[in-house]
Amino acid sequence: MAKVKIVTDSSAQLTDEELKQYGITIVPLTVMIDDTVYVDRDTITNETFVPQMLAAHDLPKTSQPPVGKFVETFDRLGEDGSQILCLNMLAAISGTVHAAEQAATISKSDVTVVDSQSTDRGLGFQVLEAAKLAQDGADMDAILDRVNQVRNNTKLYLCVMTLDNIVKGGRLHPIAGAITNFLNIKLGLQVSDGKLKIISKGRGDKSLKKFFNGIIDEMKNAAAIKSIGISYVTETAVLKDTVQKLKTEFPDASFLERVTSPTISTHTGKGAFALIYYSDPK
Repeated sequence: MAKVKIVTDSSAQLTDEELKQYGITIVPLTVMIDDTVYVDRDTITNETFVPQMLAAHDLPKTSQPPVGKFVETFDRLGEDGSQILCLNMLAAISGTVHAAEQAATISKSDVTVVDSQSTDRGLGFQVLEAAKLAQDGADMDAILDRVNQVRNNTKLYLCVMTLDNIVKGGRLHPIAGAITNFLNIKLGLQVSDGKLKIISKGRGDKSLKKFFNGIIDEMKNAAAIKSIGISYVTETAVLKDTVQKLKTEFPDASFLERVTSPTISTHTGKGAFALIYYSDPK
């Protein structure tokens, strides 16, 4: 039976220890800050990116990995006859998965590409479960079944504190963004079925606290919470309050709190953070 090797992109929220322990390969995105190009997780880190983004003259520009980089990675990993499973961030925010799909048709290796319909730690949950099963010798079908289970039991919620980056990135008309910022409107969003949906609008931090308190109440009624991720751009009072409540309510869940990737930071801006959790019904 062919061994399965796991590949993902650098939007996945994974620690260096996890990558090493489970033999996960990262194909990095790149980001350009004021005409200087950096390679995610190589020449720039999540933590070093944020202050550079905030000080930049223009909004940084992120780029998906070139098709050739995926082909090179797939060919190298498949040289020994291994099958490759590549899990990528949702197509709604990046063409990365399409670059991987194109590369799969070119590569000499046997490659399966999956749109995770998520990103950050939500993608990370799927990648970790796939990698653990691969290490245990599971076949591709068993791994894909488990990935689907994890995806179906993962929730990702995001708050956006300012629309500056969204406006600069051309994702919202500048006038609408100016009005929203003037009114101090905070957005609560959810990634669902591979799409980013606005599910809450309110003024000030109080509205966001209410938003996340509602999510925590939802989590109390869910099946056993296996793992929780908090990924953020910069720390805020709402973030700290939410983290404290989560640790109090779910002391037995594994917990990872980290700065998010340059791609997500660029899209969401200062103060944004995501709450991602995985409940395991089995």
